[in-house]
Amino acid sequence: MSDIDRDGLGRFWERKKLTQMNQREWEALCDGCGKCCLNKIEDDETSEVFLTRIACRLLDDESCLCSRYPIRHQFVPECIVLTPKTLEENMYWLPQTCAYRLVYEGRPLFDWHPLVSGDPGSVHRAGVSVQGMTVPEFEVDEDDWEDHIIEEPL
Repeated sequence: MSDIDRDGLGRFWERKKLTQMNQREWEALCDGCGKCCLNKIEDDETSEVFLTRIACRLLDDESCLCSRYPIRHQFVPECIVLTPKTLEENMYWLPQTCAYRLVYEGRPLFDWHPLVSGDPGSVHRAGVSVQGMTVPEFEVDEDDWEDHIIEEPL
């Protein structure tokens, strides 16, 4: 039995508040879609956030995971650490399919979420990840980011 299911009841995200989850449970909520690791553009006038296909330099385009997750702040100091305390203030840029957003809003996880499907690859097969569609940030001048705005893969 894993640390995220030590009581044998499973589906901890349906029983616990985000603030009650241990670190392993919190981390397990991430579906591995990679959308949060895409650079975004925020309109100064409307505060609307636009997703680009320009990936953080640490995103592995194949796995859609951070290639240096435990030490990412050494390379990307501005990387946001999502916690129960910082979640609400960061909600505006989180993907619509994000499990942290869904649990916070009291909505169920999608069937393709690895916690539901039991398969980490289900997020990619469902077409909701950014697998194979990103451009590394060091290849695009910041003045050209608007040319790379995309719709969120749903």
